[in-house]
Amino acid sequence: MKTVFMKKSDVEKKWYLVDAQGKILGRMASMIATYLRGKHKPIFTPNADTGDFIIVVNAEKIVLTANKLNQKFYYHHTGYIGGIKSESAKDKIKRSPETMIRDAVWGMLPKNRLGRAMIKKLKVYRGPQHPHAAQQPEPVNIV
Repeated sequence: MKTVFMKKSDVEKKWYLVDAQGKILGRMASMIATYLRGKHKPIFTPNADTGDFIIVVNAEKIVLTANKLNQKFYYHHTGYIGGIKSESAKDKIKRSPETMIRDAVWGMLPKNRLGRAMIKKLKVYRGPQHPHAAQQPEPVNIV
C-alpha cells in the first residue's frame, strides 16, 4: 500500500468550538494541540499543516487541579538586568486567561515555522461570545 502525503492545498480545514467552562487546563490544552496539528485525522502528515481551527470560549472559567492556583507561577524576563517577573496562576487567570490557554497549547506544539502557523489557528475568548459564527463551528466535547 502506498503512503499518501497531503499537501497544504489538499487539506479541508474545519472549525471547532470548545467550551472551557469547568475544563482542566492541561488536559484541554493537549486535546486542542491534537486538533491543531491534525493528528485526529487519518490524513495526518507531520511536515504539513493538516489541522483545524479551534475556538475556545469561557476561558475565564478554566480549572486548575490541586493547589496550582497558588503554587504555579508564570515567569518572563524583560531583557534588562534583574528583570525577571513572576505572576501566580490566580493573578494571571484574572488578568488574562486567554494567554494561559494559548501558552499551555503552545508548549505542546512544535517550535518551528509549522508550529507558529498552527498556533494562529487557535482563537481564545474570555466570555461565551465569539465573532466566528459565519464559519459555523462544530461543538467538540473535550474532557
